[in-house]
Amino acid sequence: MTISSRELSVFSAHLRQEDRSSGTAGKYLHDCTGFALWLGDRALTPEAAAQWREHLLQKGYAPATVNSMLSAVNRLLKFLGREECRVRSLRIQRRTFREQRRELTRGEYQRLLDAAAGLGRERLALLMETICATGIRVSEVQYITVEAARAGRTEIRLKGKIRTILLPSKLCRKLLKYARKQKTASGEIFLTRSGAPVSRRQIWREMKALCKEAGVEASKVFPHNLRHLFATAFYRACRDIVKLADVLGHSSIDTTRIYLMTTGAEHARQMEKLGLVT
Repeated sequence: MTISSRELSVFSAHLRQEDRSSGTAGKYLHDCTGFALWLGDRALTPEAAAQWREHLLQKGYAPATVNSMLSAVNRLLKFLGREECRVRSLRIQRRTFREQRRELTRGEYQRLLDAAAGLGRERLALLMETICATGIRVSEVQYITVEAARAGRTEIRLKGKIRTILLPSKLCRKLLKYARKQKTASGEIFLTRSGAPVSRRQIWREMKALCKEAGVEASKVFPHNLRHLFATAFYRACRDIVKLADVLGHSSIDTTRIYLMTTGAEHARQMEKLGLVT
Protein backbone atom coordinates (compact mmCIF):
# COMPACT_ATOMS: atom_id res chain seq x y z
CA MET A 1 0.00 0.00 0.00
CA THR A 2 1.31 3.45 -0.94
CA ILE A 3 -0.05 6.86 0.07
CA SER A 4 -2.41 8.27 -2.56
CA SER A 5 -3.12 11.90 -3.39
CA ARG A 6 -6.72 11.30 -2.33
CA GLU A 7 -5.59 10.21 1.15
CA LEU A 8 -3.47 13.35 1.42
CA SER A 9 -6.46 15.46 0.38
CA VAL A 10 -8.70 13.83 3.00
CA PHE A 11 -5.96 14.32 5.62
CA SER A 12 -5.75 18.00 4.69
CA ALA A 13 -9.50 18.38 5.24
CA HIS A 14 -9.11 16.60 8.59
CA LEU A 15 -6.47 19.11 9.70
CA ARG A 16 -8.79 21.99 8.87
CA GLN A 17 -11.57 20.35 10.89
CA GLU A 18 -9.17 20.10 13.82
CA ASP A 19 -8.96 23.91 13.70
CA ARG A 20 -5.26 23.88 12.93
CA SER A 21 -3.85 27.21 11.79
CA SER A 22 -3.30 27.50 8.05
CA GLY A 23 0.46 27.63 8.61
CA THR A 24 0.52 24.44 10.69
CA ALA A 25 -1.81 22.58 8.35
CA GLY A 26 0.26 23.68 5.36
CA LYS A 27 3.49 22.46 6.95
CA TYR A 28 2.00 19.08 7.86
CA LEU A 29 0.70 18.61 4.33
CA HIS A 30 4.02 19.70 2.80
CA ASP A 31 6.00 17.22 4.90
CA CYS A 32 3.53 14.38 4.30
CA THR A 33 3.53 15.03 0.55
CA GLY A 34 7.32 14.89 0.58
CA PHE A 35 7.18 11.53 2.34
CA ALA A 36 4.59 10.19 -0.13
CA LEU A 37 6.70 11.29 -3.11
CA TRP A 38 9.82 9.71 -1.63
CA LEU A 39 7.91 6.48 -0.96
CA GLY A 40 6.66 6.36 -4.54
CA ASP A 41 5.30 2.97 -5.55
CA ARG A 42 6.94 1.13 -2.67
CA ALA A 43 4.75 -0.47 -0.04
CA LEU A 44 4.25 1.47 3.16
CA THR A 45 5.96 -0.64 5.81
CA PRO A 46 7.63 0.12 9.17
CA GLU A 47 10.99 -0.53 7.51
CA ALA A 48 10.29 1.90 4.67
CA ALA A 49 9.14 4.61 7.07
CA ALA A 50 12.30 4.17 9.17
CA GLN A 51 14.43 4.45 6.03
CA TRP A 52 12.83 7.86 5.35
CA ARG A 53 14.24 9.14 8.65
CA GLU A 54 17.72 8.02 7.58
CA HIS A 55 17.15 9.62 4.17
CA LEU A 56 16.40 12.97 5.83
CA LEU A 57 19.57 12.76 7.92
CA GLN A 58 21.66 11.94 4.85
CA LYS A 59 20.16 14.96 3.08
CA GLY A 60 21.60 17.13 5.85
CA TYR A 61 18.45 18.18 7.68
CA ALA A 62 18.99 19.33 11.26
CA PRO A 63 17.77 16.84 13.91
CA ALA A 64 15.05 19.23 15.11
CA THR A 65 13.81 19.61 11.53
CA VAL A 66 13.81 15.84 11.05
CA ASN A 67 11.72 15.39 14.20
CA SER A 68 9.30 18.05 13.03
CA MET A 69 8.84 16.25 9.71
CA LEU A 70 8.47 12.89 11.47
CA SER A 71 5.79 14.37 13.71
CA ALA A 72 3.77 15.42 10.66
CA VAL A 73 4.08 12.02 9.00
CA ASN A 74 3.28 10.16 12.22
CA ARG A 75 0.09 12.18 12.48
CA LEU A 76 -0.80 11.13 8.93
CA LEU A 77 -0.05 7.47 9.71
CA LYS A 78 -2.29 7.61 12.76
CA PHE A 79 -5.05 9.15 10.65
CA LEU A 80 -4.68 6.34 8.09
CA GLY A 81 -4.79 3.68 10.78
CA ARG A 82 -1.18 2.67 10.07
CA GLU A 83 0.31 3.36 13.48
CA GLU A 84 2.54 0.30 13.20
CA CYS A 85 4.56 2.35 10.69
CA ARG A 86 5.12 5.31 13.02
CA VAL A 87 8.76 6.41 13.17
CA ARG A 88 10.55 7.14 16.43
CA SER A 89 11.90 10.65 16.79
CA LEU A 90 15.59 11.35 17.16
CA ARG A 91 16.71 11.81 20.74
CA ILE A 92 18.09 15.31 21.11
CA GLN A 93 19.64 16.60 24.30
CA ARG A 94 17.81 19.74 25.38
CA ARG A 95 19.83 22.89 24.85
CA THR A 96 20.32 25.22 27.78
CA PHE A 97 20.79 28.31 25.63
CA ARG A 98 19.84 29.79 22.25
CA GLU A 99 22.24 30.50 19.42
CA GLN A 100 23.32 34.12 19.62
CA ARG A 101 23.09 34.54 15.85
CA ARG A 102 19.32 34.04 16.13
CA GLU A 103 18.67 36.12 19.26
CA LEU A 104 16.98 39.47 18.54
CA THR A 105 17.94 42.08 21.14
CA ARG A 106 15.83 45.02 22.25
CA GLY A 107 18.31 47.38 20.58
CA GLU A 108 18.07 45.51 17.27
CA TYR A 109 14.28 45.54 17.54
CA GLN A 110 14.37 49.32 17.92
CA ARG A 111 16.66 49.64 14.90
CA LEU A 112 14.14 47.64 12.85
CA LEU A 113 11.36 50.00 13.94
CA ASP A 114 13.49 53.04 13.10
CA ALA A 115 14.37 51.59 9.69
CA ALA A 116 10.71 50.92 8.89
CA ALA A 117 9.77 54.45 9.92
CA GLY A 118 12.64 55.93 7.91
CA LEU A 119 11.49 54.05 4.81
CA GLY A 120 7.90 55.20 5.26
CA ARG A 121 6.70 51.68 6.13
CA GLU A 122 4.19 52.79 8.76
CA ARG A 123 2.07 49.66 8.59
CA LEU A 124 5.08 47.38 8.99
CA ALA A 125 6.46 49.34 11.95
CA LEU A 126 3.10 49.26 13.73
CA LEU A 127 2.61 45.58 12.93
CA MET A 128 6.00 44.70 14.44
CA GLU A 129 5.19 46.76 17.53
CA THR A 130 1.85 44.98 17.85
CA ILE A 131 3.37 41.49 17.71
CA CYS A 132 6.21 42.41 20.05
CA ALA A 133 4.00 44.25 22.59
CA THR A 134 1.39 41.49 22.84
CA GLY A 135 3.26 38.25 22.10
CA ILE A 136 0.72 37.12 19.50
CA ARG A 137 1.62 34.73 16.71
CA VAL A 138 1.81 36.11 13.19
CA SER A 139 -1.26 33.99 12.36
CA GLU A 140 -3.16 35.88 15.08
CA VAL A 141 -2.67 39.35 13.58
CA GLN A 142 -6.17 38.97 12.11
CA TYR A 143 -7.60 39.43 15.62
CA ILE A 144 -6.17 42.94 15.91
CA THR A 145 -9.29 44.86 14.94
CA VAL A 146 -10.66 48.36 15.41
CA GLU A 147 -13.08 46.93 17.96
CA ALA A 148 -10.22 45.28 19.86
CA ALA A 149 -8.22 48.51 19.93
CA ARG A 150 -11.22 50.36 21.35
CA ALA A 151 -11.79 47.68 24.00
CA GLY A 152 -8.12 47.28 24.89
CA ARG A 153 -8.31 43.52 24.44
CA THR A 154 -8.94 40.86 21.85
CA GLU A 155 -10.21 37.30 22.00
CA ILE A 156 -8.15 34.83 19.98
CA ARG A 157 -9.76 31.61 18.79
CA LEU A 158 -7.27 29.19 17.28
CA LYS A 159 -6.41 25.50 17.55
CA GLY A 160 -9.61 24.83 19.47
CA LYS A 161 -8.56 27.21 22.25
CA ILE A 162 -9.76 30.65 23.25
CA ARG A 163 -7.61 33.17 25.09
CA THR A 164 -7.89 36.88 25.82
CA ILE A 165 -4.98 39.19 24.99
CA LEU A 166 -4.70 42.61 26.59
CA LEU A 167 -3.50 45.46 24.37
CA PRO A 168 -1.35 48.20 25.97
CA SER A 169 -3.15 51.58 26.00
CA LYS A 170 -0.37 53.30 24.04
CA LEU A 171 -0.58 50.61 21.37
CA CYS A 172 -4.37 51.01 21.19
CA ARG A 173 -4.01 54.74 20.54
CA LYS A 174 -1.52 54.11 17.75
CA LEU A 175 -3.72 51.40 16.22
CA LEU A 176 -6.81 53.61 16.22
CA LYS A 177 -4.88 56.55 14.79
CA TYR A 178 -3.58 54.32 11.97
CA ALA A 179 -7.08 52.90 11.34
CA ARG A 180 -8.55 56.41 11.03
CA LYS A 181 -5.78 57.36 8.61
CA GLN A 182 -6.57 54.30 6.50
CA LYS A 183 -10.33 55.00 6.78
CA THR A 184 -10.87 51.61 8.46
CA ALA A 185 -14.01 51.99 10.55
CA SER A 186 -14.27 48.38 11.74
CA GLY A 187 -12.72 44.94 11.41
CA GLU A 188 -9.08 44.02 10.82
CA ILE A 189 -6.57 46.85 10.97
CA PHE A 190 -3.65 45.38 9.05
CA LEU A 191 -4.81 45.18 5.45
CA THR A 192 -3.21 45.44 2.02
CA ARG A 193 -4.10 48.22 -0.41
CA SER A 194 -6.72 45.95 -1.93
CA GLY A 195 -8.33 45.42 1.48
CA ALA A 196 -7.11 41.84 1.97
CA PRO A 197 -5.49 40.68 5.22
CA VAL A 198 -1.69 40.92 5.23
CA SER A 199 -0.33 37.40 4.75
CA ARG A 200 2.30 35.64 6.83
CA ARG A 201 4.59 35.48 3.79
CA GLN A 202 4.23 39.20 3.12
CA ILE A 203 5.05 40.10 6.73
CA TRP A 204 8.11 37.86 6.59
CA ARG A 205 9.27 39.37 3.29
CA GLU A 206 8.79 42.96 4.43
CA MET A 207 10.70 42.35 7.67
CA LYS A 208 13.62 40.76 5.80
CA ALA A 209 13.77 43.83 3.55
CA LEU A 210 14.62 45.96 6.60
CA CYS A 211 17.76 44.04 7.57
CA LYS A 212 20.31 46.01 5.56
CA GLU A 213 18.86 49.40 6.47
CA ALA A 214 18.65 48.46 10.16
CA GLY A 215 22.05 46.77 10.29
CA VAL A 216 20.56 43.59 11.78
CA GLU A 217 21.52 40.08 10.69
CA ALA A 218 18.83 38.45 8.54
CA SER A 219 19.02 35.27 10.67
CA LYS A 220 17.47 37.27 13.54
CA VAL A 221 14.67 38.92 11.61
CA PHE A 222 11.42 36.99 11.38
CA PRO A 223 8.01 37.51 13.01
CA HIS A 224 8.31 34.72 15.58
CA ASN A 225 11.43 36.34 17.05
CA LEU A 226 9.29 39.31 18.08
CA ARG A 227 7.19 36.85 20.10
CA HIS A 228 10.38 35.55 21.72
CA LEU A 229 11.42 39.08 22.63
CA PHE A 230 8.01 39.69 24.22
CA ALA A 231 8.32 36.46 26.22
CA THR A 232 11.71 37.32 27.70
CA ALA A 233 10.63 40.90 28.53
CA PHE A 234 7.37 39.68 30.13
CA TYR A 235 9.14 37.06 32.23
CA ARG A 236 11.76 39.50 33.47
CA ALA A 237 8.95 41.81 34.57
CA CYS A 238 6.78 39.27 36.43
CA ARG A 239 8.88 36.09 36.90
CA ASP A 240 5.74 33.98 36.46
CA ILE A 241 6.19 31.25 33.84
CA VAL A 242 2.63 29.94 34.31
CA LYS A 243 1.14 33.34 33.54
CA LEU A 244 3.47 33.70 30.54
CA ALA A 245 2.35 30.30 29.22
CA ASP A 246 -1.27 31.47 29.42
CA VAL A 247 -0.50 34.71 27.60
CA LEU A 248 1.40 32.91 24.84
CA GLY A 249 -1.30 30.25 24.51
CA HIS A 250 0.97 27.31 25.35
CA SER A 251 -0.54 24.04 26.57
CA SER A 252 2.78 22.97 28.08
CA ILE A 253 5.19 25.00 30.21
CA ASP A 254 8.00 23.02 28.56
CA THR A 255 7.22 24.95 25.37
CA THR A 256 7.36 28.23 27.27
CA ARG A 257 10.78 27.35 28.71
CA ILE A 258 12.18 27.28 25.17
CA TYR A 259 11.22 30.94 24.82
CA LEU A 260 13.18 31.84 27.96
CA MET A 261 16.53 30.38 26.92
CA THR A 262 19.36 32.88 27.20
CA THR A 263 22.02 33.24 24.52
CA GLY A 264 25.29 31.34 24.60
CA ALA A 265 27.14 34.56 25.50
CA GLU A 266 24.88 35.22 28.48
CA HIS A 267 25.15 31.60 29.54
CA ALA A 268 28.96 31.90 29.44
CA ARG A 269 28.84 35.06 31.61
CA GLN A 270 26.76 33.19 34.19
CA MET A 271 29.31 30.36 34.21
CA GLU A 272 32.14 32.85 34.78
CA LYS A 273 30.30 34.32 37.79
CA LEU A 274 30.34 30.94 39.56
CA GLY A 275 34.01 31.50 40.41
CA LEU A 276 34.80 27.80 40.47
CA VAL A 277 38.15 28.13 38.67
CA THR A 278 40.88 29.21 41.10
